[in-house]
Formats: sequence, C-alpha cells, structure tokens
Amino acid sequence: MTVDPSTPSGDDARQKMIERVRGLLRMAEDPSVTDAESQAFTAKAAELMTRHAIVEAEARAQRGEAAEDVTRLDFPVSGVGGHGKARVKALAAIASAYGCQSAVRGNSSANTDRMLIIVGTVTALDSLRVLLPSITMQMEASARFTAREHVTGLRELRNYERSTLASERSRFYRSFIRAYGSAVAERIREFRARLAADEPEQSGTDTTADPTSTTGAKSGAELVLREDVDRVQEDFERRFPQLRPTRPERTHHRAGYRAGYIRGRRAELGMETAVSRGTSNSLVDGD
Repeated sequence: MTVDPSTPSGDDARQKMIERVRGLLRMAEDPSVTDAESQAFTAKAAELMTRHAIVEAEARAQRGEAAEDVTRLDFPVSGVGGHGKARVKALAAIASAYGCQSAVRGNSSANTDRMLIIVGTVTALDSLRVLLPSITMQMEASARFTAREHVTGLRELRNYERSTLASERSRFYRSFIRAYGSAVAERIREFRARLAADEPEQSGTDTTADPTSTTGAKSGAELVLREDVDRVQEDFERRFPQLRPTRPERTHHRAGYRAGYIRGRRAELGMETAVSRGTSNSLVDGD
C-alpha cells in the first residue's frame, strides 16, 4: 500500500486546524479590535473546533479505528474578586458540554486560585485547551460591563453606602458568571448534537436503507460521541474514586443570573442555535 505524501494525516490536519484556531484567537485578543470583532473571531474558532471534533468522530467510526484516548487537562482558574467558585462552575459546565468530566482542587478559600482538572478525549481537550481562555475573557468582560451598569443604576436610584453597592456587585457578578457558563454550555450541546445528527446527510450516507434498524438513523459520529461520554465517565471515576462533592455556591442574585443567561445565549460562538431550538432552554433561577 502506497501513501500519497501530499495527503495530510489526521494528526497533520488537526495540527493545522489548531494553528488556524490559535491565529483567530490571537486576533480576538488584540486590544486594537472592537468587541464585536473579538467575539466574531472567537465565534469562528469555536465553530472550527467543534466541527473538527464531529468530523473526526465520524472518520474514526468509518475506518473502524480504536477509540480515542482519554486523558486530562489541568486548567487554572482565577480567584480574583472572590469569584473563583462561580468561575469553576461556569467552566466545568462548558467542559461537560464537550463530553468531559471535571474535578477541582483548592476550591475552599474565596480569593485563591483553583485548578480545574478536566478528563476527556484528546479531541475534546484540544478544543477546551484553546477555547477556554478566550471564552473566559469574553465572559469576564461581559460580567464586568453588566455588573457596572447594574450598580450604576442602583446608585442613581438611591444613595446607597459604598459597602452595600460592593456587596450587590459581587452577588450580581457571581450569579452572572454561573448563568453565562450554563447558557454557553447549553448552546454547545445543541450545536454538537445537531452536527452529529446531520453528519449522514452531509456525507451522503443513506440512513433509511434498513427501516428496522435501531441505529440506522444515527450517524457514526453520534454513536462514537455517546460511547466517548461513557468511557470518559469510567476513566474519571477510576482517577477520582473518592471525590467529595463541591459545596454549592450560596450567593444567588436573580437579576444577575437572568442577565448572565441572556448574554450567554447571545454570545458570539459561531453556533447559530436560536433560543427556541434544541432541548429545553428555560431560564432557571438558581443553581
């Protein structure tokens, strides 16, 4: 069997895609671009990574290859402002949308940095490794702007003490971040599910040949992704057999949560999922 040297291998194609994504994210983080341009660059990067993961899953299924390796990613999370727990919750939700499981180290003190330990497939962690920093930046910028507007509105209505306004901003900020992460994760799940379900149509595969088959309507990518979720869960439980549950965040601000959810649903991710599409998108007032 001869190999055409001009045909890129799977690893080469993935590396080229990652380099392209990093280029987009560098442009997104350039202080000279507008906020809309930054979100557009991040959107394109997120879409490229997500589509690549679906295509890779389909290709592995068609080639009959062994399941992709499951490994881990350690992602540092800032505790600045006492919002570390909220950030962990938001980022863990996004990791879960990519089929990963998460544990956190150092999540007890308010202002200290944490380490979010994410277990997932190589492709999923590739996506998170390059996307989480930019999604975090977009989330924090949105939280700062919205919390500042909220506090400014309160200050104009009434002469609140500075300590009261600071407490109000903190509660708003934390709830905003948690809801933003939840909304972004929700959209990623919808997008991945839609791509996996549409894959047979895109590749020209006839999925109606056997009407009695229970898997005929499912693409190879969709089945592989489901198997990956089970394998990740097993690996995670093996790595952390005695994991203690994280204490829930006690702070809840109804307006902050609602604002964060709305901004997360509208964030530019390159994943055009309207609020009325996909699975349940109802706003939950709480954790």
